[in-house]
Amino acid sequence: MSENGMTPPESAEKSLGEIVGEVSQKASLLVREEIELAKAEVTTKAARIGKGVAAFGGAAFIGLLGLIFLFHFLALGIADWTGLKDWVGYGIVTVGLFMLAGLAALIGVRLVKRGSPPTPDMAIEEAKKTRESLEEVRH
Repeated sequence: MSENGMTPPESAEKSLGEIVGEVSQKASLLVREEIELAKAEVTTKAARIGKGVAAFGGAAFIGLLGLIFLFHFLALGIADWTGLKDWVGYGIVTVGLFMLAGLAALIGVRLVKRGSPPTPDMAIEEAKKTRESLEEVRH
């Protein structure tokens, strides 16, 4: 009974066990619905990311085609500007591209050598210092 003499609806007739069971049932339902919501959200975001990656792929392909035409333009421009034959202009552009590729390869080799082996040296040092500190405290 409440202060005004009326029994609260439904809750007064339920035992503690029924209330606990109902709460746990609703809690598990809530968890399942939250999981479904998370799945739906992740699926939607993954689809958007996939579409974005596809758009970037298309942009990269079109950019590559544009780069090819730029090199044609450059080769023909060199040939016209120097008064030489077209194949000489293409040869100059080809040699320049191979030189750029070699330079990029050298930079790549240096960066790989600097980063290998990929061990977490700083983390290992910190772990050793932590272990030494703990051993000092223990003794």
